[in-house]
Amino acid sequence: MKALVALTLAATALTLCAPASAQFAKPEDAIKYRQSALFVMGQHFGRIGAMANGRAPFDAKVAQDNADIVAEMAKLPWAGFGAGTDKGAQTKALPDIWTEQAKFKDHATKLEAESVKLAAAAKTGNLDNLKTAFGATAASCKACHDSFRAK
Repeated sequence: MKALVALTLAATALTLCAPASAQFAKPEDAIKYRQSALFVMGQHFGRIGAMANGRAPFDAKVAQDNADIVAEMAKLPWAGFGAGTDKGAQTKALPDIWTEQAKFKDHATKLEAESVKLAAAAKTGNLDNLKTAFGATAASCKACHDSFRAK
């Protein structure tokens, strides 16, 4: 529970810093920012996945808390994909992100929308609703990874 509170506070801090994050001093700062946002989002998404896939007992409150964090975190990483951030630190981001920006933005928008639906499904307290929304959100993650992330 303490870890959840700490991660929630970290997510809140990142959210409040988002407008300032649009300008990074160095490309590696942007890379670290986006990787950190995606890592935190992935951790919370994984907790929901464990419940949706039966690897952890379903807890409606925990699912809702994690889904809310995923929905907020899904807004953040995109500022870290600006011009010149394709180099500067180790990254799995493919160059296509910068050459196919419209397609990349479509994937980002889809993830944001699906994560909002995930949070709404979690609020119902119904595991079947959560499973359905989790599957759609996971598919949006996979689609972007398939197109824009190195293996």
